[in-house]
Amino acid sequence: MAIHLMIDTKKVVINDFEGIDRLDHPDYCDAYVVDADYDGEKMTEEEMDELMEEHPEFVYETLIEYLR
Repeated sequence: MAIHLMIDTKKVVINDFEGIDRLDHPDYCDAYVVDADYDGEKMTEEEMDELMEEHPEFVYETLIEYLR
């Protein structure tokens, strides 16, 4: 049974991504979050998975900023 968290993206700071293939621009479909904080606390792998699943636009926008 999946546990759905109520993630407030205003409290999320994504620190690092992996799986970035610049040849996949602009999709970056293999990129994923490997380090993030939520309200000052490290997010677990499960929380980061939930973030990517429930807020793909936020993750994508953050990835684009990360790549600049």
